[in-house]
Amino acid sequence: MIIKVLGSSAGGGFPQWNCNGMQSAKVRSGAAGFKARLQSSLAASSDGKNWVLLNASPDIRQQINETPELHPETTGAKRNSPIKAVVVTNADVDHIIGLIGLREGQPFSIYGSDLVLATLKANSVFNVCNPEIVPRLELPFDRPTELHGAGVDLGLTVEAFPVPGKVALFLEKGGANENYGSRDGDTIGLKVTDRKAGKSFFYIPGCAEVDAPLADRIRGADVIFFDGTLYEDGEMIAQGLLNKTGKRMGHISVSGHEGSIAALSHLNVRRKIYVHINNSNPILDENSEARKAVETAGWEVGFDGMEVRL
Repeated sequence: MIIKVLGSSAGGGFPQWNCNGMQSAKVRSGAAGFKARLQSSLAASSDGKNWVLLNASPDIRQQINETPELHPETTGAKRNSPIKAVVVTNADVDHIIGLIGLREGQPFSIYGSDLVLATLKANSVFNVCNPEIVPRLELPFDRPTELHGAGVDLGLTVEAFPVPGKVALFLEKGGANENYGSRDGDTIGLKVTDRKAGKSFFYIPGCAEVDAPLADRIRGADVIFFDGTLYEDGEMIAQGLLNKTGKRMGHISVSGHEGSIAALSHLNVRRKIYVHINNSNPILDENSEARKAVETAGWEVGFDGMEVRL
């Protein structure tokens, strides 16, 4: 199985379009140790020919153009694509808006939770992906689902499971005491398995905490791509970027006794890779103490174009 990181940044990318924070300014200026990054998405394939996207980011056109494996087959029809399916982990704008970029009458399948599918149905702009040729299929929880699209069996299964998190910002209702209207399953993680090879990886780009059920699920995993949004819970406030903590946004921090480094330290995960990294996170600076700390702890910082083979 081949896994490609199409985008390693959180919503807004790196640099974010309107951000004049220290790190965004440095990446614009070409400072050493900083790389521009597109918004969060992966692609996976069992055969290198037919692919599933995990989340459809606003940068999807550029991601496809920068990934030769996702280009149309040069000897194929005038319009064709190796992208046969898209699996969406929640209804965040930066995970669904890229579906609009996959219009033009190309068949593929969309997989998502009932909330994701309800969000697509409630917003008619997504009908540019005509449901008659782009079916929308609900992912059950805790049960492997074989992925198909455009008449092709992708050779992969995906198992969706709820993770602690928060409903998408534009769907929030109520206050903090009600977790802004969030419910179990608003944010999901994925276990993707190559049926022939028997190899699996986990993709959890959004997660508020590693609770006991999640820890048990990922224990001993070969590879996990995990939420690296913030290094410290209050870093965006401290940097004058936004008056919100990571907890308010439904994201666990990397550091600290409740952070992901600590939470996964005893779970024997063989390869741990941060994705969905916010522009404020100091691990984006390759020369920072934070970067050294995560690497010393056995984590990798994912990057656009990164390839993992299982």
